[in-house]
Amino acid sequence: MEKLKIGISIGDINGIGLEVILKTLLHEKITDICTPVIYGSSKVVSYHKNIIEDEVEFNSTRSADKIYFDKVNIVNCWQENVNITLGKPSDLSGKYAQISLEQATQDLKNGLVDALVTAPISKEAMHMANFPFPGHTEYLTKELGHGQSLMFMVNDSLRIGLATNHLPLREVAETLTKELIMQKLQLMNHSLKMDFGLERPSIAVLGLNPHAGDGGVLGNEEEAFIRPAIVELKKKGMLVMGPFPADGFFGSGQYRKFDAILAMYHDQGLVPFKALSFGNGVNFTAGLSHVRTSPDHGTAFDLAGKNSADPSSFRKALFLALDIARNRRMYQEMHADVVQKRGKMVDVDGEDEILREDED
Repeated sequence: MEKLKIGISIGDINGIGLEVILKTLLHEKITDICTPVIYGSSKVVSYHKNIIEDEVEFNSTRSADKIYFDKVNIVNCWQENVNITLGKPSDLSGKYAQISLEQATQDLKNGLVDALVTAPISKEAMHMANFPFPGHTEYLTKELGHGQSLMFMVNDSLRIGLATNHLPLREVAETLTKELIMQKLQLMNHSLKMDFGLERPSIAVLGLNPHAGDGGVLGNEEEAFIRPAIVELKKKGMLVMGPFPADGFFGSGQYRKFDAILAMYHDQGLVPFKALSFGNGVNFTAGLSHVRTSPDHGTAFDLAGKNSADPSSFRKALFLALDIARNRRMYQEMHADVVQKRGKMVDVDGEDEILREDED
């Protein structure tokens, strides 16, 4: 099996990002299954290596085309000394998080790495550094997407996607449309097939309002555009159901019956996900041209420098990136063979459909 190159952006240098990265890469077998490529600075990495009080050997380089495949590599994205202030977001921590992310993303686009795992950033620090995006997902959608992507929270038994990402709650209802919900569901359905190997995935859709609107008494968004989106996609062959009241859906355990769930807004999806799987979940961005994952936690400034951060979620993010990259390659190779033999492929409602040429 080919050993994949996994790019790693270091996130906020004042948070726990590098601690969980280094703890993950300490395992002696890690370079047997992949080639890690950290985007940052040898000096900054060494600072955090001293915190965990363990030895991690690195190959330091200026470019990802000069890495060692049997070692952990650091691509030096800057040379200057950096003032690290553990536990505090700053314009500098935002600046270097952006530099790391941008170079890792460009190398991903250029094929120098096969997938990207992003350590947590601070939205406050990124704002101070004039980063013009709400978060990773929006930036990567611009760089690697086709207009839309899906924030997809994943663990072994639970997958929750978001119809809207980092929006103030007051803007959610006016942002949601039938077309947007259909796009997100199509992305989810296609990702479940291509990235997770599910032949006919089942998807649940949550309502926006309490009790899913209660027949219009508590809001009409369900009847105006959520249910119509579901009905139209059912007609196209997708196994999609709802809208379900979010509280009862999770409280009754009904979520266990579905391969994935679409929530309408951030906290509606993230609160149950983190309650059920915190520390074991992964943030995956579906719908991009390349694979990107991230741990399900933030910068945890309160833990920075204490050598107490749990690397479990970052480790799972790394392993999931490997799994999805391999699944996607197999899926694309299989479909490329079918296309070559039987006709041309077009994308219809997020599904790959073969159109046979008419024969005389």
